[in-house]
Amino acid sequence: MGIETSADHNGAESSFTSAIIAIEELARIDPSVSVLCDVHNTLVNTVIRKYGTKEQQDKWLPQLAESKLGSFCLSESASGSDAFALQTRARKEGDSWILNGSKMWITNSWEAEVFLIFANVDPSKGYKGITCFVATKDMGIQIAKKEQKLGIRASSTCTLNFDDLKIPAENVIGGEGKGYKMAIEILNEGRIGIAAQMLGLAQGAFDKAVPYTYQREQFGQPIGTFQGMAFQIAQAAIDLETARLLTYNAARLKEEGKAFTREAAMAKYHASVVAQRVSGQAIEWAGGVGFTRETGIEKFWRDSKIGAIYEGTSNIQLQTIAKFIQKEYS
Repeated sequence: MGIETSADHNGAESSFTSAIIAIEELARIDPSVSVLCDVHNTLVNTVIRKYGTKEQQDKWLPQLAESKLGSFCLSESASGSDAFALQTRARKEGDSWILNGSKMWITNSWEAEVFLIFANVDPSKGYKGITCFVATKDMGIQIAKKEQKLGIRASSTCTLNFDDLKIPAENVIGGEGKGYKMAIEILNEGRIGIAAQMLGLAQGAFDKAVPYTYQREQFGQPIGTFQGMAFQIAQAAIDLETARLLTYNAARLKEEGKAFTREAAMAKYHASVVAQRVSGQAIEWAGGVGFTRETGIEKFWRDSKIGAIYEGTSNIQLQTIAKFIQKEYS
């Protein structure tokens, strides 16, 4: 829970790629646990580590490394792909900020104790008024509706309400009006994490289904040795490897301090496509038993669908990639 956090703050002091590999490996077993780890590490910890003051880092990072779960609160009912059409407002009163509004689709929110909340302190400035605040549940954050979802059901997704939520002035992260820039940069990193989650998910489904195809016999031979199925398995292995290479390459570029926005979008898009395709095929490879909950293969397929939706839909990723291509060739 503190993979990149420094040893001084009781973290592992490891690399971004290490975090990505941890997310991938967790997703091979349970994508819900994986995304909990992903959001906590690549979004919450990273914001405080990169943009927090020394005092803020000393206060929050050890808690997040040892005992408290973090939540990243950006999305609202009117701001999904247009993430910065925020309606949550903050006004200054003495040494505190007073927040009013609500958030939707917030991962980790049921269990979290530390929340990064994005609110607009000056709507007349548009996105330049967006500011990031760190708050704790005991300040009065109201955890409302818990969504009942198709997949990643062990990962909580809730609506949050803020009714005159009072936050100390020293809990502003990165400075007033800096939330837009921070969120854009952090979400680019987060997309590599989602790519890793989808990659691990696809690998987990593959690992469960393929051995079954060599154990189940029909017409005197294992079904996995029939050319039609063997070719599908080979293609899925290629898909897994391309998703892995895209994901690791994006992580490498990020670690080297190079531009990685396009590569993160490519990794996130492709890994989500591969996750849906491979997990769906895995059900078919296992036949009727794959369609039941006995093997757990069908869970990977249900979990895969969210990859095309959160932290930027597939269309948003394609739009991002297209903009880079247009810029390069026009």
